[in-house]
Amino acid sequence: MFGFLNKAKLIKGDLKGIAKLMYQDVSNDSWDKENLTKKNLDFTIESVRYINMYTKRLMNTEFGTELLNKHFDNLVVRTGAYIGEVIKNNIKQDFYWYESDSVYNYSPKLNGVFNNTKTQSVLYSKKRDIVILPLNVVSQFLKGNSSYSDFLTYVEETIKQNA
Repeated sequence: MFGFLNKAKLIKGDLKGIAKLMYQDVSNDSWDKENLTKKNLDFTIESVRYINMYTKRLMNTEFGTELLNKHFDNLVVRTGAYIGEVIKNNIKQDFYWYESDSVYNYSPKLNGVFNNTKTQSVLYSKKRDIVILPLNVVSQFLKGNSSYSDFLTYVEETIKQNA
């Protein structure tokens, strides 16, 4: 009779502010200061090329690997939030940021899809019952375990699949 009281609630989590940190809170590295700017990181698909260059530098330079080792979780959240915002803006449907646990509990269809990830936030469409995991993809990529050659490929494929 009161089954609706037991229905799990979705908990929103807006990562757009965190995505903006990609250009608002930049390291002292000269390349970062020149390239990670509001002008270059304008949330377009093309801007993901700068994210690709940035993450390749993180993974392949002494300065970058040191930064990655010290701040891995922060870099995953910032980069994933940025990539997620690009995807969200280009899909132009009802995808919003939610806490992953609330989505997991809300949708029985998604049982087991992403329950073994540490990701805190996901993009989720209530209408279509679809989840997108940009933070998880970034984490796997930075660990060297990605099936994607770069983030631009991931973004373009994800937009194409969900538009």
